[in-house]
Formats: sequence, structure tokens, C-alpha cells
Amino acid sequence: MPKFYHLLVAAVFAVSSGPTLAQVGSLSDGSLSVGQKVEQAPQGATGTAADVTSEIHGDWDLQCAKDGPEPRPCRLYQLMKDQNGSPLSEVTLFKLPAPDGTAIAGATIIVPLETLLPAQLTITVDGENARRYPFAFCNQVGCISRLGLTEEDVTALKSGTQASIVIVPAVAPDQIVTVTMSLKGFTAAFDKAAAVPN
Repeated sequence: MPKFYHLLVAAVFAVSSGPTLAQVGSLSDGSLSVGQKVEQAPQGATGTAADVTSEIHGDWDLQCAKDGPEPRPCRLYQLMKDQNGSPLSEVTLFKLPAPDGTAIAGATIIVPLETLLPAQLTITVDGENARRYPFAFCNQVGCISRLGLTEEDVTALKSGTQASIVIVPAVAPDQIVTVTMSLKGFTAAFDKAAAVPN
């Protein structure tokens, strides 16, 4: 079992075997929170695959919301596979409705668990202009990096043939794993996403 699980069990055991529960503080004053009543529990996302349109542009899937306030959001999606055809990584890219600093677009890249997080994630387009990005967090799906893309980054993706995503495996920190992200159809998909008023 993962080391984290053992530490969690040990922490729970230490708490439950203490002299009194009141000595286990979770708030700044040493008390425990009993929660706060809310009128209605938060609702999770209710969207389904049927709520979006799907339009293939080369190796990119342009997915746009069918309903909702305009302009309706669109995203570009690509599932990247290893040499055996097994899913290895995925990218979701979207145009920002308003620039965030110098970023005009954003992307979320998911890579496998047991990636060496301090090594970060490096992207090159056609072997040039390497940029390194940190990971935001990991969950049961994988480790996730959130990117802000500048006008220059988007221009490079539009004019490129392929991007390389480089990660380092935690079990072999002296090695690298390169995932190829095809840029075939990227320009058409991005420009269509940016222009869709729906």
C-alpha cells in the first residue's frame, strides 16, 4: 500500500488513542469544527458528453457546449498514446474569454502517476523553444499541470508539426519520457473555437 496510506492510518490511530478527543485540535484555537449547516448541499457538475458537440480537426477534437450562456465555451482535446497504442497522456486546451496577464489561452495536461514532480513538465514545439511548467496536483487519474499560453506560444503551436511533452519518471529519475502531441489540425480547431459564438 502507498506510504501515505500508512501515515494516515498511523495518524488516525494516534488521534483515537489519545487521552481525550478535545486535545486534538483542528482549528487555530484548538477546538474541533462540527460543521456549519447549509440550506442546500453543493451540486456537482451535471454535464454529460451529450451536452457538447464534437468536431474533429486533424488530431484534435473540438468540443463545444450545446447550451448555456453565450459565448458558449469550447475546448480542444487530444488523447496521446504510447507506441503500443495505450493512453499515456491527455491535453485539454481552451481560449481564455479575456486575457489573464500575458496568457490568451490555457491548457491542462494530465500525465501518469509516479511522475517526478520536482522535475516539472517541459514542452517543445518541433524541438525548439523549450518551456518548463510546474505540476498543480495529482489525483487518481494522474498528475496535472495547468499552463497559461501566450500569443507567442499559440503562434508556435499553430506553425508547428508536433510538440513534445517531456516528463521524468519517479522510479527512474535519470531517464525521461517523451510524449508526442500532434499539431495536425490545431490551427483550424483553435481558430474555430475562438470564433464560435453559438
